[in-house]
Amino acid sequence: MTAYLNHLAFEFKTGLRNSTQLLMFYLFPLLFYAMMGLVMTEINPFFTEALIPAMVVFAALVGTLLGLPGPLVESREAGIFRSFKVNGVPAPSILLVPAITAVFHILIVSVIVALTGAPFFDGVAPTNWGTFALVTLVASVSFAGLGALIGVVAEGSRSTVLYAQAIFLPSMLLGGLMIPIGTLPESVQSVSLLLPATYAMEAFNGLAYGLDTLVDPNVALAALAASGLLAFGLAAYLFNWDSRSGARRGYPVMALLALLPYVAVTLVSL
Repeated sequence: MTAYLNHLAFEFKTGLRNSTQLLMFYLFPLLFYAMMGLVMTEINPFFTEALIPAMVVFAALVGTLLGLPGPLVESREAGIFRSFKVNGVPAPSILLVPAITAVFHILIVSVIVALTGAPFFDGVAPTNWGTFALVTLVASVSFAGLGALIGVVAEGSRSTVLYAQAIFLPSMLLGGLMIPIGTLPESVQSVSLLLPATYAMEAFNGLAYGLDTLVDPNVALAALAASGLLAFGLAAYLFNWDSRSGARRGYPVMALLALLPYVAVTLVSL
């Protein structure tokens, strides 16, 4: 247990000392938040209603999808995982420790956004802070599962960026962060229901703000949790200690199974 906590503390400090991770966990999300608060709220006054949850989801997406997979791939390619294996470190710990520290960083940024959104940028505060905290935690853990899974199945740094952007960019455009999901054409709504960010925003809107939603907010929260569990399970199953050995359980395409909860909700909603 002591070794596990030491590993966790080391990863947390690395996130603050490493310039790339500091950018992904803090600088990029907070600078984007400030820009959206200063500019977007002037262009579109209605954005103040979505500012706080949207920026929390943005911080979670950046920290997990863009910040988490890269170090996992780099460690595997550098042979660090082989030394972990020799010293008896289990594969789940290698995945869980970076994921947990990423969630910690995201929660810190989320607290900053939640506390400053209303007084600084006229953002609308949640009507239920308890459910707001719950959705933030579940969404962050779910996204962290996807980030860990991308780090496991990616063959190298280039494919890591490709896989992460395949989720991140559509989430920014169609996930309800910039444009309310209900205003999208029905055909596009079907695509947005395949994105994890959509379910985070729906859960925030329904549970923390009491707004009408396209998806039942409880179902959205359950889908996030189910996808996160599937993602961590698949990451542990597909984990490869050494990229040079060529030995791997299963096939990388199995990672798509982590999206099954979203596919199920989409099919029911059609």
